[in-house]
Amino acid sequence: MRAWPILATLLLAPASLSGCAAAVAVLPEGASPKYDGIETILLDGDLVNFRVAMQGARNELEVEAYARCAAAQYALIRGFGFARHVRTTVAQTGSKWRGDAVYTISSALPRGLKTIDAEVTVRDCGAQGIPTI
Repeated sequence: MRAWPILATLLLAPASLSGCAAAVAVLPEGASPKYDGIETILLDGDLVNFRVAMQGARNELEVEAYARCAAAQYALIRGFGFARHVRTTVAQTGSKWRGDAVYTISSALPRGLKTIDAEVTVRDCGAQGIPTI
């Protein structure tokens, strides 16, 4: 039995119980995608665009997780505790993947189903080996 799915379930349970979406996708053991960077663009007030690039992702979920981790860290850097996912688009060219995600950041838990607790998410990203900003 692999420890990652069990560990991820235990780490993500508090986020699920608090009404927040799961923080990161669970990566299979031995996976090693290459994270090529994050670009952050403030669109308007609390609306932020995150562009991420990576190589070796197995699917769109890994790219989305990278953008989610960036959004969570950005929220914390700006003194906010939460973010709400607006949209993410993912494109692949060969082994190169690009994600373009938009999040709102806020000090209080925003309405909606795709919200994240920034502190919990950043901690989970670190445990999964996914870089933030």
